[in-house]
Amino acid sequence: MAFNAAPHFSLMAKTTPATLILKRSGIVFALHEYAYNPEADQRGVQAAEALNLPPDCVLKTLMTEIDGKPYCVIIPSDKQISMKKLAHAVQGKTAKMMSIPAAERSTGYHVGGISPFGQKRAVPTLLAQEALYHPTIYINAGHRGLLASLSPQDALTILQAQTADLLG
Repeated sequence: MAFNAAPHFSLMAKTTPATLILKRSGIVFALHEYAYNPEADQRGVQAAEALNLPPDCVLKTLMTEIDGKPYCVIIPSDKQISMKKLAHAVQGKTAKMMSIPAAERSTGYHVGGISPFGQKRAVPTLLAQEALYHPTIYINAGHRGLLASLSPQDALTILQAQTADLLG
């Protein structure tokens, strides 16, 4: 069963580096605003609930380091990443989460609004293979409380990402 949240736009246009990249790409996407809750235990799951979407099609963007090199990782909001599988996916030895200040410096976004699109520094990107099971996925659009919906194939193309088994 496919779930689709109708796009919701406020009077104030949302323009971020992510939305600019998406617009320039020529792909079909929509923006969805929701009431962001910084106190939520799982912000991606909170976003899914706010938009009445299944949490496995709302993806979270994680900034990681594999053998000291930055990687952007996109996984379903209700799942956990396996650092062992992540390192293995790129033939690395060790993987860890990037510190919050380093992630914000690297991407140009604030935590809770980190998008894989339009990051300040382009880094290799991995998308959890489970994202391909959905006709539409929802990914942060570069601002807290703003998601972009698009096809997983379009996300892979724009990000020049690879898919991998990343979940623990």
